Amino acid sequence: MTDCLFCKIREREIPADIVFEDDDVLAFNDVNSQAPIHILIIPKQHISTVNDVDTGDEPIMGKLFSVAKTIANQQGISEDGYRLVVNCNEKAGQTVFHIHMHLLAGRAMTWPPG
Repeated sequence: MTDCLFCKIREREIPADIVFEDDDVLAFNDVNSQAPIHILIIPKQHISTVNDVDTGDEPIMGKLFSVAKTIANQQGISEDGYRLVVNCNEKAGQTVFHIHMHLLAGRAMTWPPG
């Protein structure tokens, strides 16, 4: 996916403030932050949307949650709480078509989100 913003970040073609990386997952601060802490967690493998997740992708999808927990602990927000969001397609708010999880924290979250 040569035109994918997050693939370009993964390949270091576009700079990002990376907060976590391993062989499978990359996490970085969102440049359009919606909370005091707003981190995007992506699989390094390109998967466009939740609708494109296959049964073979289940381990990496589970790992996104494990990484979110690790980052929440590192950021000191586990006890206060944080929100995890995955949008699927344009009407749900997905603007980059590389599946990603938003980790938001540092302020009170309201419901419904909007």
